[in-house]
Amino acid sequence: MSCAMATSCCFASMSEARTGKAGRIQLIDALRGLSIVLMVAYHTGFDLVSFRLIPEQVLYNPLLNLLEPIFAGLFIVLSGVSARYARSNQKRGLQVLGCALVISLATGAFGMPIYFGILHCLGMCMVLCGNPATWVDKIPRHVQPFLFLGLFALCKVLFPLQGPQYDAIPYAYLFGMQGEQFLSYDYFPLLPWFFLYPFGAWVGTYIQEGRFPRWFYDFRMPLLPVIGRHTLLIYMLHQPVIFGVLSLLSPLLTGD
Repeated sequence: MSCAMATSCCFASMSEARTGKAGRIQLIDALRGLSIVLMVAYHTGFDLVSFRLIPEQVLYNPLLNLLEPIFAGLFIVLSGVSARYARSNQKRGLQVLGCALVISLATGAFGMPIYFGILHCLGMCMVLCGNPATWVDKIPRHVQPFLFLGLFALCKVLFPLQGPQYDAIPYAYLFGMQGEQFLSYDYFPLLPWFFLYPFGAWVGTYIQEGRFPRWFYDFRMPLLPVIGRHTLLIYMLHQPVIFGVLSLLSPLLTGD
């Protein structure tokens, strides 16, 4: 057996031993769970402001304006990590896009349209990236983080673009070009956010090979990992539940 093959088998064994029979790493699930909890909390705040139950300053302030994209970015990176473990990343992406379509139809019916939110972005990232081995792994591994984070930073500076000229370009908003008629209450265009997904896939190579510290694989905690394993279901259900509860409670709390 060659040194390369022996090293590969060693890393595979380490990864299997550390992730357990189910192949899940609790810390990743916990981070995913934390991200969805914070997202639900933010959306709850948005609904509370909409029902005038809290002042706008509680939700719209410099701190939350900074934290929201950070945790959304973490969510995308973790999804890229998960691409290393997916049997069919593109199939998962189509399922997520189906759920995103339901959200677009529902939010449009209530006059608060979401045409390309975080779920739409994640689904498109999964479909476009596919199996990372087919193209991400063709790029030298030491180049990948600089390339993907560099492109993210560059596009973050350049996008989104706004102007009436983009109204004439079909689906320009997918790439961060917003016409005057475009409105989306949640908006994460592919530029710059797509590049965090293959960056996550790069991180995932080291996780899959067992190269992270042992505590990373041995981490255990209650609740958050369970939440992290059901993020799509929680994302789909949380807004109807919160909106429904506040619709019932708002008249009682405001006296209207």
